[in-house]
Amino acid sequence: MAEFMEIRPLTSAEFSPFGDVVEFEGQDSFPINKGMADRYHALADIELGGEQARAIISLVDSRKFDMPRKIDHLEYHPLGSQAFLPLDSSPFIVVVGVAGSEPDLQNLRAFVTNGKQGINYHLGTWHHVLLTPYAAMRFICVDRSGPGDNCIDFFIPEADQRLLNPSLIG
Repeated sequence: MAEFMEIRPLTSAEFSPFGDVVEFEGQDSFPINKGMADRYHALADIELGGEQARAIISLVDSRKFDMPRKIDHLEYHPLGSQAFLPLDSSPFIVVVGVAGSEPDLQNLRAFVTNGKQGINYHLGTWHHVLLTPYAAMRFICVDRSGPGDNCIDFFIPEADQRLLNPSLIG
């Protein structure tokens, strides 16, 4: 039987090797629009590589995931960072590993958001698809478009697969 992965609350400090946490909480802002709004500026960098690369904004409509779930697949984007900003207030789970030619399966990390946080994967960060076990969700995705293969898949051998169970949040 596969072992369970620990799921930790998402914090900027713990997520920093993999990307940025995009949130209002604890961030500096400045007034705009004649004082009618506050801008939380440059919370994450969009990384673009390759020829004719451009930043794009997409919408993602994610279904609710059944849990527990085996982590059987990872991917990374060698030519651009990838951000997901929730349009709903439900938590979601991210599974990540440090950048490299292959994922370090023994050191994957799982984080749960507080329902208000978005994430930005650094260029090359290994990650599972976003997991939405609490509700179907919608996201704004900030991503790279342009020539080149910007999604590399890795299928985890069954013996190395681990289970994720949101009821086991540490």
